[in-house]
This record gives sequence, C-alpha cells and structure tokens, in this order.
Amino acid sequence: MRLVILGAAESGVGTAVLAQKQGYEVFVSDMGAINDRYKSVLSERGIEWEEGQHTEQRILSADEVVKSPGIPDTAPMVQKLIAQDTPILSEIEFCSRYTKGRMLCITGSNGKTTTTSLIYYIMQNAGKNVGLGGNIGRSLALQIAEDDKDWYVVELSSFQLDNCFAFHPHIAVLLNITPDHLDRYEYDMQHYVDSKMRIIQNQTAEDEFIYWTGDEYVDKELRRRADGEHIPASTPSSRPAVEGQPTLRPFDDDDFDRLSLDFTLPGKHNKRNALAAYYAAKAAGVDENVIRECLKTFPGVEHRLEFVADKAGVRYINDSKATNVDACYVALDAMTRPTVLVIGGKDKGNDYSRIIPLVKEKCRGVVYLGADNKKLHENFDNLGVAVADTHSMKDCVEACRNMAKEGDVVLLSPCCASFDLFKNMEDRGEQFKEQVMNS
Repeated sequence: MRLVILGAAESGVGTAVLAQKQGYEVFVSDMGAINDRYKSVLSERGIEWEEGQHTEQRILSADEVVKSPGIPDTAPMVQKLIAQDTPILSEIEFCSRYTKGRMLCITGSNGKTTTTSLIYYIMQNAGKNVGLGGNIGRSLALQIAEDDKDWYVVELSSFQLDNCFAFHPHIAVLLNITPDHLDRYEYDMQHYVDSKMRIIQNQTAEDEFIYWTGDEYVDKELRRRADGEHIPASTPSSRPAVEGQPTLRPFDDDDFDRLSLDFTLPGKHNKRNALAAYYAAKAAGVDENVIRECLKTFPGVEHRLEFVADKAGVRYINDSKATNVDACYVALDAMTRPTVLVIGGKDKGNDYSRIIPLVKEKCRGVVYLGADNKKLHENFDNLGVAVADTHSMKDCVEACRNMAKEGDVVLLSPCCASFDLFKNMEDRGEQFKEQVMNS
C-alpha cells in the first residue's frame, strides 16, 4: 500500500511515522521548504521526502493521500488527485484507524482551543491516560505511533473535518458556527456549516453529541437531519455525510448559574466554553468534584485573552487567536475599560458590521495592523473614534501607546488571519508581547 503525504509539518511528519510503522510505502512531498527538525525525523527513519516541488508521477500513483489541512482543494495537485478519484484523507482520518483510544473531539468557529485545553486539563487531573492533538499540540498520529493512549482530546478545524470519512468521535462537542474561512468555502456559509456538522456524521447511539442551543446554524442543521433532508458534501474532496444518531446533550447559558459553576476566565463566551467542558468531562466519566475544582484553577490559553503587562497604567491583552469577527466580538464584549483595539491581517471575507456597535461603545481608538488596511478604513474611519494605520508590530504598539490613556486596555484581537505580515497567529502574538515588554 503506497501512501503519499502532502505537507511536511507537524501533522504530515507524524502521519509518515505512523504509516511506516503500519507497513505502508511512504513518500512525503512539500512545495515549500521543510523545517530541519522534520527533515531529521524523516531521514532518520528512512522515509523518502522532497521539498520545493511535487513530483507528479510519484504523487498520482498513490493508493491514498494524506493532505495537510492548510492545502486547499483548489491546489493544482489536489485537483489532479480529485479528478482521478484518489482518496484524500486528513491526518485525523488516517490515524484513527490505528488507535485503541476513545476520541473526545471539539470543533466550532470560536472557543475551540480554550475548551480543548480545559477538557485536557480536567482529564489529566482526573488521572486519565490522555493525549492532546488535532489542531493543537503534537501530531495525533505521532502520539499513536509512539505511545497510544486510552483517550484523546482533539481540536478539529473545518479543514480537518473535510477529509474525514469513517472517523467518528465517541464524544463530540460543537461550540458554535459563525462566519469564518469563507474564502475556502466559495464564500458560501452553507458549505462551511456542512463542514462543521461532519463531526457527527458517523456517530452512533453509543456516542454523545454536546452542543450549545443558542447557535442558530446548529439548531437548523439538526432539524434538517431529523427531517431526513439530504446534507450535501461541503467540498469536492468531501463525500456526503452519513446520518448518525448520537445521544444529544444540549446546554444553554442558564446552565452555568443553575449548576453554580465557578470559572477562572472572564466573559460570557468563556462560561459557554466551561459548560461544554463540564458536560464533555462528565460524559467521559470524570468525577464532578474534579471538574469543578479544575474550572477554578485552569490557567487559560496562550494568545487567547492573555494578559501581557501593565505599562504606564495601561493593560495590554494578547488575543491573537481571534482570527474572525465573532472571536473579536466576544473579546470586546468582555472588556470593562476603555479599549484601544488592534485589528487587521489577511481578510477572510469578513463582515465587520457585527463589531461596529461595540467599537463605538467601548473603544477609544482602533489601530489597523495589516499589509493592506483599505477595508478597515472603509469600515472604521467614520465611527467617531481615533484610528491609526500601521504595517509592522513595532509601529502598531507605538501607535497604541500614543493613543491609550491611563486606565485603558490595549486589546490585540485582529479578526483576521496573520499570514500577510506574520508566520502564523502565534508569531503575531509573540511579536506583540515582545514589543509591549520592550516599550
């Protein structure tokens, strides 16, 4: 069996190691440059690889292909694979074949990383033999290859779900669905919704589905499925979803006070994250007292409403993970001081109208940070708040310092992807923290 892996970063290299262990003939191909650390892993194991090119003959002769979630279906090589009907899988789909572990999976447009990290924190404190993977942490495939666990807590993006077909979580959590990544879904919200709902496509009556009742898209899609309506595939490489019948565990905002929960992180959205984690951990058999104690002690997630420093009476908060409008909304909503908002980056088809009332209500000013800030000027210049145009993190933080007054908050919550000026959202957050600490 010949397996080709497109993309040689964390998930691709982990998949290569697992595939080799399972007896596959493995070839790894990356159009970009491969990190030296990953080259060493592949070479030490005798796994063939190439960088800076795709050798068409070798790739198109594969029995199966595992594709990095960052590679879109529109990529020329992917199109050729689709045209000849070669199965294209995600790391998650592939590695789930070879684990004994139970899968507790979390998706949603916002709150995934916080909720996933919180559930993992609870499971660890409960003494579970548990791994963390998916869109966070180490490659799930590599963990399965090296030290298979009893449980895995897995953060799933829509891109990963698009190439999952037989995989199913034993416990699935869907936090919310709001417009995001529409540039990858033909700017069609329904395609994005279809993608997110794939998390339950193979669930059975032995599985559990935990979801927030306040989300209009989730409620609508569940009703469509109950009525037997055909649910289309979301992307060319996605096969039609199969109706599943998991046990439904809905929750609403009132549950937080009804259960008398206490959570460390601020904001209404974090109460929902805490509720999702509470019900997921209960479904996994964790003692309630352990769950409650962990909610009180959870330290939070880097780059998500992360406190950086107080400088000259101004509080700086790093929310670089806010890569869509709704994530920025909940961050702004949690602010209790006058705020200087840092916004901008690679726009993903954003509609900024949702945050404009909050900007008017809470913001002293808005600092644009992007290679091209034209759309930001169009949306925010005429709101009656101060604005500044910047194209580097150094200039951005300087503009924030000049605009903010004692008692204010500077909030980096960009609404956008980071790839115009930064390597990724982590790089953006780290540069923000560095410039703040050096200012």
